[in-house]
Parts: sequence; C-alpha cells; structure tokens
Amino acid sequence: MSEILRAVPTVWPQDPSFDAYGQVFTLQPFAQQYWNSLYIAAVVTIGTMLVAAMAGYAFARIRFPGANALFVLVLVGLLVPSEVTIVPLFRIVNSLGLINTHWPLIVIPVLGAPAVLAVFIMRQFFLGLPTELEEAGRVDGLGRWGIFWRIAVPLSRSALGAVAIFTFLKSCNLYLEPIVYLSSKDRFTLPQALTQYVDAYGGPMWNVQLAATTLTVLPVLAVFLVAQKQFVQGLAHTGLKG
Repeated sequence: MSEILRAVPTVWPQDPSFDAYGQVFTLQPFAQQYWNSLYIAAVVTIGTMLVAAMAGYAFARIRFPGANALFVLVLVGLLVPSEVTIVPLFRIVNSLGLINTHWPLIVIPVLGAPAVLAVFIMRQFFLGLPTELEEAGRVDGLGRWGIFWRIAVPLSRSALGAVAIFTFLKSCNLYLEPIVYLSSKDRFTLPQALTQYVDAYGGPMWNVQLAATTLTVLPVLAVFLVAQKQFVQGLAHTGLKG
C-alpha cells in the first residue's frame, strides 16, 4: 500500500505480495458478485443478439409502410443518454416490484435503447447480403422464417461477433443502473462492487481495489481474444449502405 502512494512510483514493486487478492474475497462476497456480472452479461448478450438479428433483418429485408421512419425513430435511441430515462424507468421497475432484482439489468438493455447500436450493425450487414441467396431459399421452399434462420443468421456470424463483444463489454461496465436498482451486496455487479473496498474512514483501499479491478478485466479480455476475428470482420462488413 505504501508503494502505491509514493510520490515517485516504482515500475516493479520492491515487496511483491498477493495478499490483496485474498482480501478481495474476504471483505465482501466478491465471488457472488463476479457470478452476477457474468451471468447478466451472458443473458443480455444472447438476448441482444437475438433481438438485433431479427430487428435488423426486418428493417433490411422486409418492406412495410413507414419502415424508414421507424428505423430513424429507433436510431434516436442512440441520442438519448441513459441518465435522462433512469428516473421514469426506476418508477416503472418500482411499480412492478422488481427493485433489488437483476431483471431490470437484463430486460431493459435487451429491449431498450442500449440495443439500438446492435440493431443498426445487423441491419447494415443484412443490406449487404445478395438477394440471390433469398431467392434460392424460396425456390427450395423456405419461408421468411426459414430464410432468416438457415441463410441469414449463419452468414452473419461476423456481425453477431461484433455485437456480442460490444454488448458483453457494455453490460460488464454498467455502473449507474446497478446503483439505482440494487441495494444488497450479494446482488451487486462488479463495477458496483469495486466501490465498496474502503477503510474505516471511507477512504479507498487502493491495493484491494486494484486487485479486484485486475480480476474484473479477465472475462472481457477472454471474450475479446476468442471473438476478435469476428469482431474485426463484423466492423469491416458494416458499412453505410442504405
């Protein structure tokens, strides 16, 4: 701890110690909080991929009255900060009796404004798919749903990879929403848990906080290393067509 607060910090610690990693788990239920973040991020990622794929395909391939106007209205969600909507969302969640549960952290990101970027990425990708593929599917007797699941979705793995990384990272980094909706330590997520490592005077325990922060980086880093190829391809294929 003394080396962290030195006026001239050392590149390599003179007295290395891993005690702070043990304190991470003894001072509060960090393992439970770690699991909370992982499963919430996983559910939100899968849900967002499903909703964004269906919505993006509908906007790109299905012609219906007001499609462009509705898509512009959806894009407006990118311009609305989460701080603006947090109060009305809290009132809705409170009226449903879902305060201090994980449901708001799952349902709102999947069906709300946070999923708009994912819908945009998937729409732009589906616009670039050749129409001949759908025509061939119709010749083989596939309907709209069959074309989507058997042709469009398998070809969109790169775009879905980009959506997965964006969504997983965003869900893991949520800070404002857990503070508003959660109050029990055993339900906290990782960003919220990092702020709880303080001493008796309310000052931050920097060594423990930094150890906990190091542990929180691991799942995001693992997801990126596994899906980085799809991530790069998804961004490369997501142009401004249409």
